[in-house]
Order: sequence, then C-alpha cells, then structure tokens
Amino acid sequence: MEKILNKRNDALLIMVMITVTLSSMSILLFNFVLPLIREEFHLTSSQVSWVTTSYTLIYGIGTAIYGKLADRYKLKHLLTFGLIVFSLASLLGFFSTSYWLLLVARCLQAVGAAAIPATATLIPIRYYPVEQRGKAMGTVFAGVALGSALGPITSAMVISVLDWRWLFAIPLLLLLTLPLYLKYLGDEQAEGSKIDWLGGALLALSVAQMLLAATIHIGWIIGGVIVFACFIARIRVAKHPFVQPALFRNREYTLYLVLAFVVTGIGYALFFTTPLFLAEVHALQASTIGLVMVPAAAVTALLNRQGGKLADSKGPTALFSIASVLLLSCFFLLSTLISSHVWLIACLLILGYVGQSFMAIVMSRSISLTLPANQAGIGMGLLMMQNFIAGSIGIGIYSRVIDIETSRTWNPLSSSLAGSTYSNLFLVLAILCAIVFTLYRYIARKRTKSLQEVEG
Repeated sequence: MEKILNKRNDALLIMVMITVTLSSMSILLFNFVLPLIREEFHLTSSQVSWVTTSYTLIYGIGTAIYGKLADRYKLKHLLTFGLIVFSLASLLGFFSTSYWLLLVARCLQAVGAAAIPATATLIPIRYYPVEQRGKAMGTVFAGVALGSALGPITSAMVISVLDWRWLFAIPLLLLLTLPLYLKYLGDEQAEGSKIDWLGGALLALSVAQMLLAATIHIGWIIGGVIVFACFIARIRVAKHPFVQPALFRNREYTLYLVLAFVVTGIGYALFFTTPLFLAEVHALQASTIGLVMVPAAAVTALLNRQGGKLADSKGPTALFSIASVLLLSCFFLLSTLISSHVWLIACLLILGYVGQSFMAIVMSRSISLTLPANQAGIGMGLLMMQNFIAGSIGIGIYSRVIDIETSRTWNPLSSSLAGSTYSNLFLVLAILCAIVFTLYRYIARKRTKSLQEVEG
C-alpha cells in the first residue's frame, strides 16, 4: 500500500513540475514581443508595458489569496478552477483583435495561473512527510528553472515563424494535466474558518500599490503603506482575520520570510541583468543570449532533486551553505571576469542558477516547518506573494543601478573596464550573500537551541 501511495505521489509531483514549467514560461513569454504588440496596436511604451505589469500584479496578489483559500477548500477544486480560467483566457488572447481585449486576456490568465504556485508549494507539504519534503520541493523548483530558460527561447522560436498570438496557445497544454490532477489529488478538505474578504482586499490593494511603486512610480509606496496599516488594523479586530495575527507573531516564520525576501531580491539579479550585460558587454543577439543561459537552467533542473534530498538527509543548513557558496562564487567571479569569453560566463551562470534554486528549496522547506497545518496555505501563499514583491523591487533597483555609468571598477581583481557597472553590482551582491549566510546560520542555531531546550 505504501509503495502504491509513493508511486501516486511521485506521478503527482512530475505533473506539478510540468505545470510549474509552463506557468513560469507564461510569465516571460510576452516580455520579448512587446515591441511587436506596440507596433501593431500603435501604443506608447507605458501602455504596452501593462501587458506584463498587469499580469505580475494579479499573479503576485493571487498567490496569497489562493493560499488562503487552500486552508478552506480542496486543492483539486482550486487547481481545476485555475487551470480552466487560465486556458479560457489563453483562448481569448489567441483571438484578440484589440489592445483592451489582449489586456483582459492577460489579466484573466494571471487570475488562473496564480493557483499554480500556491498549490504547487502545498502539495509537498500535504503529500510528503517532513523527511522527504526537500526532495519534493526540489522537483517543484526544477520546473521554475526550466520555465525561466525555456520561456525566452520558446518566445523567440515562435515569433520567428508565427504570429505573436500563438504564444497564447502554449498554456493550453495545461488542460492535458487536469484529468490527472482530478485522479491523483485526494478529497481531503482543510478545516479552515470563514474568509475575511475585506482583509483580503486591503492586503491585495497594499501589495498592488507596492508593486506599482517598484515598477511605475515610487510615489505609490505612500498609498501602499497606508493601506497596509489598515490591513494590520483589520486583522486585529476581525472575527476571522484573513491572516491570523499569530502568524506574524511567529518569530521564526517572520525572520525566514524577511530572509527569503532578501534572497529572492538577490536572485533576480541573475535573471534580469544576465541578458543585459551579455548584450551590452558581449554584443550578443537575443537568440544567442538564450543559448548561453540554457546550460544553467538545464543543470539546475537536473540537480534540484538531489539538492532536496540533501536537505532531507543532512538538514536545510547544509544545503543553504552550499547554495551560499555557489551564489557568492558566481557573483564574485562574474564581477572579476565580466568581459571574459561567453562560454565561461555560461559556466559561471550554472553556479548562480543552481545556488539560487537551492536557496528557494531551503527557504520553502524551512518556512513550511514553522507553520501549523491550519496556516500552511496562507503562510506559503504569503511567501510566494512576497517573492514577486522582492523581484519587482529588485528589478527596479538593478535597472536604476545599471543606468549609472562608471569607468571605475571596485573589484581589484577585475582587469577590464568593460562592464564596470555590472562588475560593481555583482561585487555588492557577493557581499550581500555573505551577510545573508551569516543571518541564516544565526537563525538556524537559535532554532536548534530552542528545540534542544524543549526536548530537555
């Protein structure tokens, strides 16, 4: 019986990885066709940017809402709703003939797609024991790595032979997984309380304004802070708060959440700046840039499961140490060898991609262990939501840093002045990695000490 359950869970996990891969691809697919959309519909740059901005806003907010819903409703029902909405929205986008219809399609896509990361992080928690959870999460995050690499390449291949609307056809493949989810996901239903939709709306509005502050104008941050204060006040007085105040009083959870925010922000530097410095410093075309990034994503997908197993057998601290060394090495070597041959850069990116993915496994696993069962949905949902906020803020910071031209290199080992801005940025990120490693070790040591005191 146990073997049958293990086979079922493994099959379920492979489906989750495929689903996450296609979901991650859909985030990036349209970044490369914005110039074509702008030209076809005669749009300004700010107008066409909403094709991706609107998706990011709704997707980020939706992960927290679906996480809360998962504490009350069956995962199979949430995933069914999400995949159907995602597919119908993709069909609408495929047949869109105007800008507003395209925008509606992208917004609805995000409404459906947000169910995927929320449920994908909960399946390892609900279907795997603690000692196997790292391996399961490693498989899930392999999908993120594959999607991040395949998104740009797939987009370039499709638009080279077909109209950009065919990008909407790719998410329709997710419908093939729906019957399998209905078969393999259980009928267990969480004993969640009623949902405070006013509290949820306040959280969504505050997050939306923070994301707008990161992507559009910093002035939005004022409204975001005010609305977030209203959200905090609401959860203190609501009978069934959207987020239990006790969750924020959970010191371990809060510290890990802050740490995950910083780690995610650091990791986005690789995804955002790599195409830019390969084009600017190495003068590569978009198609070649995609090929340079493929090895890193492929190796990450292959090693993620092994990283998860290591976290299960040796503990998350061991995997975090490896991830920190890989990331620190990647950033420092990129800072030193920024103008070296592109295939050396491709090898260095492997260190960074694997390190960042291992970091995501450690953060998810560590945070899941701090959550009681009745708060796992909203707890992991908040983690996924803050990842999008961290990424958006990180991209905003990195784009401003890159705009600062300098001919001075801070790294004494860097012999080339080409790409000095990128070299300096990577050096700072290497130092941040060292600081994060120190903080994590401190938190992990305190957790171990408190557990020993409880056992004693």
